[in-house]
Amino acid sequence: MKEKKKAVVVFSGGQDSTTCLFWAKARYDEVIAISFDYGQKHIKELECAKAICKKYEIKHHIMDLNLLNQLAPNSLTRADIAVDKEAPEEGTPNSFVDGRNLLFLSFVAVYAKQQGIHDIITGVSQSDFSGYPDCRDVFIKSLVTTLDLAMDYHFEIITPLMWIDKEETWELADELGVFDLIREETLTCYNGVIGAGCGECPSCKLRQRGLEHYMKRREKK
Repeated sequence: MKEKKKAVVVFSGGQDSTTCLFWAKARYDEVIAISFDYGQKHIKELECAKAICKKYEIKHHIMDLNLLNQLAPNSLTRADIAVDKEAPEEGTPNSFVDGRNLLFLSFVAVYAKQQGIHDIITGVSQSDFSGYPDCRDVFIKSLVTTLDLAMDYHFEIITPLMWIDKEETWELADELGVFDLIREETLTCYNGVIGAGCGECPSCKLRQRGLEHYMKRREKK
């Protein structure tokens, strides 16, 4: 009997991770979604992730990582810190959470090994990475080596969005048949507004700009 292909997806309920979730569903026999409670301001993010997994019958786990909130104060977890509207001239935006992807992927890897799973999928992108250093390809490659050595187990961290921008991410969602789902049911907004978002935060602007560019191209087809 042929062994089932399995994958774990790091899943926030946002545009990128939801696109990756359905990218994985199209390629694997079994997909498990892992979300993290790290004290983010908008619990709607986790509610969104739960709702999508329930609706589309995807196994889902939420891991507690509240320690991250204590270690790395930032505008996504602290009500008294406003999100940067523009990227700073130097350094990272205050929406960057130090160590977030490092910890998320490390915890997911521990879980994956216990399940006998080698493939981990995440929606990081170097094309639209908002200045976040832990979204770069060099980081992902280095982490794979570290995890392999740490657990004596081979992992593949797969990044379907690494070399595409938001316009192309919308196109991929369309090709996967989940364009409307991504547009209406995901939460990418730093201010916790589902769907089109607040329209003001950097995440919403990036998402909307990509959508507008894709829609213009889509209409010409």
